[in-house]
Amino acid sequence: VIALTAPWLAPHDPLEQDLLYSFLPPTWYPQGEGSYLLGTDNLGRDIISRTVYGTRIALVVAVVAASLACLLGTVLGLLAGYFGGKVDLVISRVVDIWMSFPAVLLSIVLVAVIGAGLHAVIIAIVIIDWTRFCRVVRAETMVQKELDYVASGVTIGLSRIQLLLNEILPNLVPLLIVLLSMEMGIAI
Repeated sequence: VIALTAPWLAPHDPLEQDLLYSFLPPTWYPQGEGSYLLGTDNLGRDIISRTVYGTRIALVVAVVAASLACLLGTVLGLLAGYFGGKVDLVISRVVDIWMSFPAVLLSIVLVAVIGAGLHAVIIAIVIIDWTRFCRVVRAETMVQKELDYVASGVTIGLSRIQLLLNEILPNLVPLLIVLLSMEMGIAI
């Protein structure tokens, strides 16, 4: 809510610099300025305004990165869990290898290779975190494909894609919602 209402909640422009007001302490200190609740930084910018506007960037990164990681991990997890065999073996080994790297080190390397910026951070988070979704979706797909409603779908002649999209995926939605909300917290 704060991120959405930042233009109305922020008392000052977060980018406006005023060197006369640099390093002001918070309001509750004796030297504090009344209009700068949390004080100012070295360039005289209001800290609370910068914090409120900063939440917008954090939320954009979290929502976009978590959604893309969810999409990639869900697709690969559905394929691995439903088809099994060599498809499952290849996808599972890629996930195992990918998860063997330390996440922080891998993210630093990815940002260094891709470059700095918001897009690089989002891509790095997606590349690192899709494996969480893939593993959980794979395991749940393996359970779901053995249930009677999937056998009924096969009996009435549904294709594999129809079974995955119309029968199995809707039953994974509650699980994906929980994983997605956890991933947004991790991505921030």
